[in-house]
Amino acid sequence: MKLLKKCVLPLVVTLMLSPLTAYADHKPEHKEPPALHTNAETASLIDVSSGRILYSKDGDKEMRIASLTKIMTALVAVEKMDLKSMVTVSKNAAGKEGSSLYLKLGEEMSLENMLYGLMLRSGNDAATAIAEHVGGSEEGFVHLMNLKAEEIGLSHTQFKNPHGLDAEGHYSTANDVAKLTAYALHNADFKRIVGTQQKKAPNPNETWDYNWLNKNKMLRLYEGADGVKTGYTKMAFRCLVSSATREGQQLAAVTLNDGDDWNDHAKMLNYGFEHYPLVDLAQKGQSIQKFQYVTGNSFKYPLLVSEAENIKTKLILYDQQLEEAKKIVDKDADFGLKGRVEFMLNGVKIGHIPVYKKGSYIPKDTSAETSVLSYNLVHKSTFLSSLREVLGQIFTRE
Repeated sequence: MKLLKKCVLPLVVTLMLSPLTAYADHKPEHKEPPALHTNAETASLIDVSSGRILYSKDGDKEMRIASLTKIMTALVAVEKMDLKSMVTVSKNAAGKEGSSLYLKLGEEMSLENMLYGLMLRSGNDAATAIAEHVGGSEEGFVHLMNLKAEEIGLSHTQFKNPHGLDAEGHYSTANDVAKLTAYALHNADFKRIVGTQQKKAPNPNETWDYNWLNKNKMLRLYEGADGVKTGYTKMAFRCLVSSATREGQQLAAVTLNDGDDWNDHAKMLNYGFEHYPLVDLAQKGQSIQKFQYVTGNSFKYPLLVSEAENIKTKLILYDQQLEEAKKIVDKDADFGLKGRVEFMLNGVKIGHIPVYKKGSYIPKDTSAETSVLSYNLVHKSTFLSSLREVLGQIFTRE
């Protein structure tokens, strides 16, 4: 069948989603959350799964970030190298100034244990040893760090070293650090390491083992806390990234130059969980009426109460006669892929899910060339009726 360029059939998605319990504490007329105040010079709060920035205070101001640098160091290491590989401590690493694991020249330790020392105790000697092991030299590793920053889209970030000691031209922003953290927390090894409160590791030079207690007090102070990193230098002052998970939602908070960071992070995380809960906008396997299609994934997004009426969608159907589509979707193994649903908030795309022929095998990830059919999602109305429209009729005739 040719692409439905002139299709006027109503497309109705039956979405039996969660009831309005996500907003049980809010009255329909409650439109915006109260102002959030912190003592930080700059701050940012991000929803990890979606990458949405929920709060920002001068979030794009370029700042020194001290040992928050080690988030990138750990990320590059876990992505580039086998965690079981053995790291040998060089003279350069053993003599590194600042916070230290007190590693000795020639000492060998697995990369995994070295990463625990890096993230729990903020060892600058560990950062240097890891950099030399993964990048061949500090300079080579820093190049990898900056390549990764560019790949993630950190437009206000530049690294000069792997540990975060003050250096000219070494900087980032609260928003960039939040984006980096959200990206890194999708890595299972990184997430496991930064959420560990205490770690023992063998010490080849002594009769006793290393025993590292995580410097991040949020792990002990805040319910649901599961990361991430402390930082301090005399020029950067107190820096902190914390993360926490409640009811399946993970948030990450960032503060730079904040003398009351433990309390501010608790306020920021509470703010996010209370005012930006994850809302089910679609669930995997739901039917699209009038067509034998089903959704291929679920989709959740953190939303304010007032934002429901601004959610819209696009149904995108694939033209199977396009040569571009044939190159991407193999004719013998297309798994019934028919298109995708894109979700828009205030005209900005916030995510998408694939659409498949009913009864076909649904793989985890597919892509194809597309043509767009646009449909309004929600009519102007009250919050409750708007959200019912979102949950009951994703696609309506324009």
